[in-house]
Amino acid sequence: MRNRWTVLALLFFVRTTMALQFQSVAAVAPLIGEQLTLGLSDIGLLIGLYFAPGGVLALPGGAFGRRVGDRIAVLVGLALMLVGGAIVLLEPSWFGQIIGRLIAGTGGILLNVLMTKMVADWFAGHEIATAMAVFINSWPCGIAVSLLVLPAIGATYGLFTVNVVVLSTVNLAALLFAGLYRNPASSAASLAEGTMPDRDAVIAVLLAGGIWTAYNMGFAMVFSFGPAMLSERGWSATAAGATISIVLWLTVLSVPLGGFLTDYLKRGDLILTCACIAFAALLAVISRNDAVVPLVVVLGLLSGLPAGPIMSLPAQYLKPSTRALGMGLFYTVFYIGMLIGPPAGGRYANWAGGAAGAFHFGMFMLLLCPILLAALRYTTQFRSNLIGRKI
Repeated sequence: MRNRWTVLALLFFVRTTMALQFQSVAAVAPLIGEQLTLGLSDIGLLIGLYFAPGGVLALPGGAFGRRVGDRIAVLVGLALMLVGGAIVLLEPSWFGQIIGRLIAGTGGILLNVLMTKMVADWFAGHEIATAMAVFINSWPCGIAVSLLVLPAIGATYGLFTVNVVVLSTVNLAALLFAGLYRNPASSAASLAEGTMPDRDAVIAVLLAGGIWTAYNMGFAMVFSFGPAMLSERGWSATAAGATISIVLWLTVLSVPLGGFLTDYLKRGDLILTCACIAFAALLAVISRNDAVVPLVVVLGLLSGLPAGPIMSLPAQYLKPSTRALGMGLFYTVFYIGMLIGPPAGGRYANWAGGAAGAFHFGMFMLLLCPILLAALRYTTQFRSNLIGRKI
């Protein structure tokens, strides 16, 4: 397999199965609660456990990939997802569910860090913003499939069958990846010469990770608190959830569009800045306006545009030999930030007196993105000019 678009399709499918496994708890939460006698807080804990190790393991995961090679490291991640899924399937106790989710989530972290690096390896110097946008779209696709398919399977055949389907899908991904994926020609040299990024690259990657985290914090406010905000206005829970879900479906279009425009126009910074400001403005308007449906449609069409330009930032500063550790740093910032962000948004909403406050918090996070981007460009350009003058 040497065609980069075919490789991208394979990586897309593998990461989709990861999203399916992550969402499998939320998708059939009533069944899990009933069969294991769990409350909503317990369900929430099981959901969060999948990414809980990320802040600690993202950087070591990148180092592991550099040491053993991307292909082997991803296969190890898939094996951990299979082991964790098997524990969830075969040990239907509270302890078994916790251990299974932690093990599966550890495998998912390896996939997230290393497959993002692999996309950069295959597309650096080509259509990288488009490729990154397509790749990260695998996450909402996997979640959407989970929400569409797993509840119906659970209602008809039960929770055991749901877990069998999830495990079988991950197993299919592992078999396809093991049989089809081959590292690009440059990977052997990268493995042999792998090093920690230099100081300039570390600063750039940390700032890029901050941009990605702030963007996702803003995005998370829509799904975490949007239904509650509409319910406070008298909407039914079903109508509120369905309306907010429009954003997710439309980002399937807007995320790759943002990547394509970045590669075609060569104006990634402008697209990132304008889209984040427009996204923030829409959050402010929706929080105070009753014309929700048309605003949600516009939000979905705009909110995905910054994703491709943001995810292409690390590749601009990382060499092939430093991408594994560099992406580990990038995702370390992301995982730590996402552990802090949603609870902070909830506390701000409580302080503000309603769920609309979370949209204001999201607005602040999105406006932080252009500021961090300016800091990234200024810092790297300033240091480059200093080095140039010394030479």
